[in-house]
This record gives sequence, C-alpha cells and structure tokens, in this order.
Amino acid sequence: MSTQASFLDAAKRYLGGEPLTISRFQIEILCGLTVALALVPEAVAFAFVAGVEPLVGLYAAFIVGLITALYGGRPGMISGATGALAVVMVELVMTHGVQYLFATVVLMGIFQLIAGVFHLGKFIRMVPRPVMLGFVNGLAIVIFLAQLSQFKVADANGVQQWMNGDQLTTMMGLVFLTMLLIYLVPKVTQTIPAPLVAIGLVSALAIFFKLDTRTVGDLADIGAGLPPFSIPSVPLTFETFKIILPYALILAAIGLIESLLTLNLVNDKLEKRGGASKECLAQGASNVVCGFFGGMGGCAMIGQTMINVTSGGRTRISGIAAAIFLLCFILFASDLIELIPLAALVGVMFMVVIGTFAWDTFKMLPKIPYTDAFVLILVSLVTVFTDLAIAVIVGVIVSALVFAWESAKHVHIRDCMKDTGAKVYHVNGQLYFSSVAEFQEYFDPKDDPDEVIIDFKEARLWDHSALEAIEALAARYDGYRKKLHVRHLSRDCQMLLERSGMLIVDKENDDPVYGLAVDYETKYGNGGH
Repeated sequence: MSTQASFLDAAKRYLGGEPLTISRFQIEILCGLTVALALVPEAVAFAFVAGVEPLVGLYAAFIVGLITALYGGRPGMISGATGALAVVMVELVMTHGVQYLFATVVLMGIFQLIAGVFHLGKFIRMVPRPVMLGFVNGLAIVIFLAQLSQFKVADANGVQQWMNGDQLTTMMGLVFLTMLLIYLVPKVTQTIPAPLVAIGLVSALAIFFKLDTRTVGDLADIGAGLPPFSIPSVPLTFETFKIILPYALILAAIGLIESLLTLNLVNDKLEKRGGASKECLAQGASNVVCGFFGGMGGCAMIGQTMINVTSGGRTRISGIAAAIFLLCFILFASDLIELIPLAALVGVMFMVVIGTFAWDTFKMLPKIPYTDAFVLILVSLVTVFTDLAIAVIVGVIVSALVFAWESAKHVHIRDCMKDTGAKVYHVNGQLYFSSVAEFQEYFDPKDDPDEVIIDFKEARLWDHSALEAIEALAARYDGYRKKLHVRHLSRDCQMLLERSGMLIVDKENDDPVYGLAVDYETKYGNGGH
C-alpha cells in the first residue's frame, strides 16, 4: 500500500470512518454552521444561569467544542457550556467570584483526565437500559422547558413576564414555521441541513418584514476578541483548594456522566462504537484549557449533538467547523448573528426534543417488568427536577437493588437422604448478601442427622456474606454436636472456610474454579484470585 493511501486511510479513521468526498465535506461544514448558530443562545443562556458574562459561556463553547471535536471518543458529538454544569457553578460564583470558577474548571479537568488515564469511563456500561431511556426522556423534557424562557420579556420594572398579544402570536408563528420547514426540507433536498435552511429562511422573513420578535441580540452583545490567556487570580493556598475541591468533583462527575451517556446515545443511533476513556481525556483537557482562557467549562451537549447527527454530521469535521464558526461569530459576524430571531432557534430545539424523546416508551411501559418501568419514570422525573448526575446515580442504585432483590428469590435447595444416613442439600442459585437469609432458613440443625452435606455444584458464592452464612450455619450444627460437610466449592472459598474448623470441606476433582467477588488477598495472603 502506498504512503498516500495509508495516510488517507488513517485520516478516514480519525475523522469518523466516512468516505472523504466533496459532498461529505460540504455536509459536515453546513452541519457545523447549523450547530454553531444553535450554540450561541444556549451558551449565553447558560452563562446567565451560572452568573457570569455571556462571553464566558461563548468562550467555553468554542474551546470545549474544538478540543473534544479534535480528540473526543465519538466523532459527531458536540460539546460546550451546559445547563447541568451551570446550575452547580452559580453558588460558587455568587459566593467567591468568577476567578474561583476558572480555578475550579481547571481542577475539574484534571479529575476528568485522571478518570481517562485510569479508564474509569468503562463503568458507564453499568448504566441499565431503563436508566438510559429515562435519561433521554428526562433530558428532552429539560431541553423543552429551557426553551420556554424565550417566551418571556422584561417589563418596565425588569421583571420577566410571559409574552402576550401580537408578540406572542408572531413568536409562535415563527417557531411553527421553523419546525414545519425542518420537517419538509429533507423531502425536497438533503444537500443542505434542514435546520440551517429553516434558520436562514425564518431570519430573512423576520428581517424583511421587520417583525416584532426577539433576536439573539436581545440576549447579549456577543462581539469580542480572542479568549485571553490568564492564570486564575486566586490565592494558591490550601484554603482555596478546600473551597474549589467539592465543586470540581461534582462538576467532573456531572460532565463525564452527561458526556458518556451522550456518547452511548450516539453510538446506538449510528451503530458505531466510541471510546469512553478517550472522551474522558478530551473532556478533561478541554476543561483545563478552558479554565486558563476565561471559559466556564463544559461537557457534551445532547441537544446540539442531536442537531448535528440528524442533520447528517458523522465526522470530526462538523464539530471542528462548529467551533470555528462560533469563534468567527464572536470575532467578525456578531452584528449579523444578533439579527437571528430566537423563534427560529427555539423551533430547531423543539424539533430536537421531538427527535430525542423515546416515544416508544409509551408502548413499551405495559410490556416491560414493572420495576424497569418504575426506574425509567423515576430517572426521567429526577432528571427534570434535580440534575442528570443525581438521576443516573439514583437509577443505577435502584436498578442494582431491584436486581439483588429479584436474584435473591432464585436460590433453590433440595434435600435427600443417603444410604449412610447422611442428609444432602443440593444448592442451586447465586449466594450473596441479598440471598443468605433465605439460604439459612432451609436448614434445620436441630432435627437433621449427625452428618449433613451441602453440595454447591450448581451454585456460586459471590461475596463475604455468603462465606459468613456458611460459617454461621456450621456454628449452628456444631452447637448440636453435628458435623457439616461442604462440597464443590472453588479453591479460594475452600481455603477461607477451612479456617473456621467447624465444618469439613470435601475437596472434589471437579470443584469449580472462580474468583470470589471480594478481594481477600490483603487479609489472607494469596487466598484471593
């Protein structure tokens, strides 16, 4: 293979595996432009939520978006300033000021880099499917609710009030027109992303007819220069570290959870795998840089990611283009961007909500186990009323507890008598902390014969609770001067149980070989596998 061919193959893999054609490049650039237009009001709005200047949000969207697009684990994903992080930042900014926020963002990035180095991103695979669906549905509702603030205007006293009259009619009409265009344009052509066509046409209509509707310029003046490099102006003391540490940990966790769940969502839609650890490293590096260039930090944005993917963005080019277009808006085209009606961008986000929400959920709920349905609804509600990280953690914990409870019901024991007068118990199932109580209830040391055998050939011991349950059972038999034998245990379990002296471990040739889920090596030498 020639050097040129090798280079092209490497470039193709790096960019996302799509053929590098002129039409593909055109689609990616236009997708990037569409995403950049949608990023502006989002970044400004989240900056307001965090209590910082709009440019702090815009700089974050550019820096985080560019670095994650260049190096992230999933081509096609879009990152920037997000509301999930902003709601955590506001208390820190109000209490200590924006410089402490920049220092926190640097430390947040360092934690995310550590997560990437130690491959902690792989644990996202432990998130069950109902939690994923709940996350998607809850986030769709959050995106929808966030757009409702655009239907408010300030009165003479500066208090936000809902629109009414002609202004509301105009806003609703433009939103509906935008959504209609996004629906119809793909039926005519797919050369240009439908959201970009809709934004362009609705903006032209509003400008030509001088419609009374809110624009991007009503949110903030987005014109400025390049983000300046500066070390956060905070005392380099242990007191400062104590202040920013809890915020940095929370922000790092929220950022990685949202990013990795977004990565999984895009993986499912495109049927391609992404690198979780690589995404952690990219998010960490982008936030470290962000803190030194006056940005509020960020993570993956599911709304903008869905705009990109549904518009045809499949490679790193669209994400890179989005970041560069956003910077160009700040440097050169702020006057033009400020003319775009907010209604057009709201219409785009409403279509994102429709495309993001898993509508099959309503058909699925009556068919899936009620516990899965409960987890799905719970995660959706917690996402809406608290934040994403708490919702996912709650969902995983509840799912794990449900699994443990259900698994505990599947321990079955049958007994039989041998010709020698010994009683044999055959155990089938998984023995661990949740099932040991039911396991112990099967035995009757008082009325059992002097010799009792427990056969674990069809069972497996998972944790220390299982071992303690067997030792406790042996103590009960020992109290009646009876001996308890156990068979078909793994080697590590045999060694640990032999220490009790109250039961006899019968070593068979077909004893299973598996490692106990608990690491005993530090306690018992080489006992753990």
